[in-house]
Amino acid sequence: MSLPVRKIGPFDVSAIGLGCMNLSHAYGTPPSTEQGERLLLAALDAGVTLFDTAALYGFGANETLVGKVLSKHRSRFTLASKGGMAGVTFPDGVKRVIDGRPETVRQNCEDSLKRLQTDVIDLYYLHRWDKKVPIEDSVGAMARLVQEGKVRCLGLSEVSATTLRKAHAVHPITAVQTEYSLWTRNPEIAVLEACKELGAAFVAFSPVGRGFLCDAVHDVSTLDAKDIRRSMPRFDPARHAANMQLMPGYKALAQEVGCTPAQLALAWLLHKSAHIIPIPGTTSVDHLAEDLAALNVKLSADVIARVEALINQRTVSGGRYSAQADSEVDTETF
Repeated sequence: MSLPVRKIGPFDVSAIGLGCMNLSHAYGTPPSTEQGERLLLAALDAGVTLFDTAALYGFGANETLVGKVLSKHRSRFTLASKGGMAGVTFPDGVKRVIDGRPETVRQNCEDSLKRLQTDVIDLYYLHRWDKKVPIEDSVGAMARLVQEGKVRCLGLSEVSATTLRKAHAVHPITAVQTEYSLWTRNPEIAVLEACKELGAAFVAFSPVGRGFLCDAVHDVSTLDAKDIRRSMPRFDPARHAANMQLMPGYKALAQEVGCTPAQLALAWLLHKSAHIIPIPGTTSVDHLAEDLAALNVKLSADVIARVEALINQRTVSGGRYSAQADSEVDTETF
């Protein structure tokens, strides 16, 4: 099966990719290995040709899963992973550490190659800019990985337009990955335009608002104790209740278009620009099929204007990250 394609550097990839994170990480107890395998193979069979993982996800478990399941099909897809933020073992357990030093970026890549069971990663991102290390130093180390044939193209995650331009001066940046959806509009300030200017693709993670725009999170008290949304201001019970007031109008718009709420969110992103590629994640084969069907949803200029007026940075209650997590990213803010 083939899907419409978009460009990431030299690669033609499915216009909707797959974010693999929640098969191993972030939203409470992950699914079984068998369920993860089914989902990955279903995505491949459905025509998905962009698979996105990272050293951080499950502290290596996600890359191990992707490598085990997809390495034998390596020629059929574009593989993206990330370094510069990974799990580090301390006396009291494994903890997430942002470390952009050249030697660490190199080691992260070497470790990822082994877990992914591949000789080369097509698109390798710096997962977070380590603000203690000049971006030029981190990207310089990544450029050497390209020269050695371990990586084909470079990307950055959660960076400002200024940082993107500094990095691009060291080595061409093929893609920028940042959260972007109807309820997280920060990329519209500067990064989207900078990507277009530099010829970089923009890869939108959490395109359905971490489930909110699927109308899937009705009661935050039911979220798993380890679900990262519990620390996000928008999912604070009072703010979440305020945000739920947006849902009746949003669902009515989806019904008017003839699609599901999730499909409306994805179709909106696809209509914004041809250089935007959403990478929704899911553990459900049915939800995967629903997401990919968004490629067939057509939105009028009127519907786009109405949905943007309904859900935007002024109408949504709460920031996307806690103060600590917010300090670790380099994105522009309203």
